[in-house]
Amino acid sequence: MYSYDKYDTQLVNERVAQFRNQVTRRLDGRLSEAEFRPLRLLNGLYLQLHAYMLRVAIPYGTLSATQMRMLAQIARRYDRGYGHFTTRQNIQYNWPKLEDAPDILADLASVEMHAIQTSGNTIRNTTSDPYAGVAAEEIEDPRIYCEIIRQWSTLHPEFTFLPRKFKIAVTACENDRAAVKVHDIGIAIRRNAAGETGFEIMVGGGLGRTPMIAKTIREFLPKEQLLSYLEAILRVYNLNGRRDNKYKARIKILVHDLGADEFRRQVDAEWENLRDKGPDLSQAEISRIEAFFALPDYDAPGDNQQDYIEKLRNNAAFADWVRASVAEHKQNGYAIVNISLKPEGGVPGDATAVQMDAVAAMAEQFSLSEIRVTHQQNLVLPHVRQGDLFALWEQLKAQGLATANIGLISDIISCPGLDYCGLATARSIPVAQRIATRFGDLKRQHDLGELQLKISGCINACGHHHVGHIGILGVDRKGEEFYQITLGGRADENAAIGKIIGRAFSTDEVVDAVETVVDVYVAQRQGGERFIDTYERVGQTPFKEALYGTA
Repeated sequence: MYSYDKYDTQLVNERVAQFRNQVTRRLDGRLSEAEFRPLRLLNGLYLQLHAYMLRVAIPYGTLSATQMRMLAQIARRYDRGYGHFTTRQNIQYNWPKLEDAPDILADLASVEMHAIQTSGNTIRNTTSDPYAGVAAEEIEDPRIYCEIIRQWSTLHPEFTFLPRKFKIAVTACENDRAAVKVHDIGIAIRRNAAGETGFEIMVGGGLGRTPMIAKTIREFLPKEQLLSYLEAILRVYNLNGRRDNKYKARIKILVHDLGADEFRRQVDAEWENLRDKGPDLSQAEISRIEAFFALPDYDAPGDNQQDYIEKLRNNAAFADWVRASVAEHKQNGYAIVNISLKPEGGVPGDATAVQMDAVAAMAEQFSLSEIRVTHQQNLVLPHVRQGDLFALWEQLKAQGLATANIGLISDIISCPGLDYCGLATARSIPVAQRIATRFGDLKRQHDLGELQLKISGCINACGHHHVGHIGILGVDRKGEEFYQITLGGRADENAAIGKIIGRAFSTDEVVDAVETVVDVYVAQRQGGERFIDTYERVGQTPFKEALYGTA
């Protein structure tokens, strides 16, 4: 993991002191809410429906056990005993008091964490593959470049007031677990014909009211030119992005209006002015950051390997959990373990302080003290010996964290919706809970196979509904909540925007509608097809006929 140097420490501590003064002036009336708003947003503090919400950055989703314990302590001391892990690999607290916010930031700073740039029209938390560094098929650890981008972009004066918020993701595998194609900038580490590693640069992805898939504007960018090229992209956006209409202010609109070729031409022209005199990424700097992410010295797999195999053979519940939750590790004898934060009837992405403390302890015991957060609102232990999997599973069960549903229909991405968010037009959480309960039979879920269901409570699409195999969007109709269904979306390397299937369904109808969609899939699937495979083969017609009686 990256460790703060004296400059990081100074920056974060100074920001805490600055914000403490700003909060004091807001509380005693010297600052109005209008004056305070941009200051609090730059420190990750929102004002939602019922209370403030603090969003804490977890850069590229990597946490230490010590940091997780601090997150638990904050939940217990300043909130209502839980936190909510988000699709940007961050954590949100929904009930902090304004007067406590500076103390929370000070506690975060003590474990090398902060809330800087988790809001506002600036470069947000750079996200990555939650399996980064340990995925068997990756080219390089993408977190190296996420950390370089973090250091380059934090408080960058030219990118503090962009036309709109800006999101970057980095992956290093053909199998994209970072959803790079629905980001403002998506970066994929590639090898060229000469065997050199560099980057494919994609621009103009995003969801919200105008969902778009990013366009590749550079097939291969040498590593040492990453920052100057990113700066050229941001300059073109900063100069030409719309500021008169926030709904048309994202870079995806600019790329669409100009066309990818013209946008590329403008970026290349700006880059020519930067590449010899602008920010340059030396191999020495890459190596310096790379050292923080060196693989640990793994112990031998251990003597309990045979016991693990026996447990797999003789314990069906354990075998189901392994099948759903465990991924291949690049180190022989080790495994990547996904921890579901989606128990039946639970709130997707929520973890209690008790659970966070327990995960920290399990990370220390089983995963070299390291934890990851996924954009699917789950957690990962990236360094677990296969022989320890059964013992880990038993501890996870005791904490309600062993639901064997990773990648299945109840592993739902959901935004907070109208229960918390002032922008929402409908509730998301209760619908997610009802769907998870309806499909609670894990045997049935495993039979259905991979099926990504995602729910948003408004058109801003914080629940990523556009790229769900089944997507659900909550809408308001004359004071009543209705839910629009889309089918065929995906956020992987073959990213696609789902298509609206027809009229919206009422709160009472929507869960039955989802079951109808699933029944059509089961009737239509062939061989080992996943839901998305069947949908892409048969199209909308059989689903529409089942839902509405006509195509």
